[in-house]
Amino acid sequence: MNAAPAFALLVAIVAVPTAPKTASAADLSVAVAANFTDAAKEIAAAYEAETGTHVRLSFGSTGTLYSQISQGAPFEVFLAADQERPRKALEEELAVAGSDFTYAVGRLVLWSAEAETVAGEETLRAGGFSKLAVADPTAAPYGAAAIEVIERLGLTETLRNKLVQGSSIAQTFQFVQTGNAELGFVALSQVPADGGSRWEVPQSLYTPIRQDAVLLKTGAADPAARAFCDFLRSPQATAIIARYGYGLPGGS
Repeated sequence: MNAAPAFALLVAIVAVPTAPKTASAADLSVAVAANFTDAAKEIAAAYEAETGTHVRLSFGSTGTLYSQISQGAPFEVFLAADQERPRKALEEELAVAGSDFTYAVGRLVLWSAEAETVAGEETLRAGGFSKLAVADPTAAPYGAAAIEVIERLGLTETLRNKLVQGSSIAQTFQFVQTGNAELGFVALSQVPADGGSRWEVPQSLYTPIRQDAVLLKTGAADPAARAFCDFLRSPQATAIIARYGYGLPGGS
């Protein structure tokens, strides 16, 4: 998938159905890392049901979304898949000082849509496949984690010619789901509860994927944006986050 100009890059706009409690309920625009798509939709719906605020979610790789933010895209809250970009937003004065926090800890999985294909680390070492999908490590933190795993296992040269790269973790998942790659490194939150085969990669093999949120300057004066950040840390939202397979900042 090729990059497109300005704000349309790789981003799918998902409108959460509205049922405003007040006629003046405003819209809130949130940029969301692709791995968090399903959880974000559920959280946005819960937030809207509670507040009446309509939430517009835009999905893409963390790098792509940050590029859009730096070019003036009117997002109010940024849910990244790493800590680097929110910190960069703070350094470049694109975000509100002190507003960053970890909302989820991602978990990396080696997954195949086919049963019995993935049996663990030995599947990578055996190399009985032609294509292994990973997300672009420069734009997607899950891609960077996948490359880290490969390097730590000493398989960089062995697997180099088998790698196919998705522009985001969402596209990487599609490669595996459609069979364009026999297996791939994806987010645990994307993997269906049944079907296929998987290896949840030990967290000792990659740097923890701490996913941070930050309030952007464009949302600084919007009470709904601040309230959404607070809602992300509420028991209701953290229960959703945990149900999608993420770790929580406190270590659970």
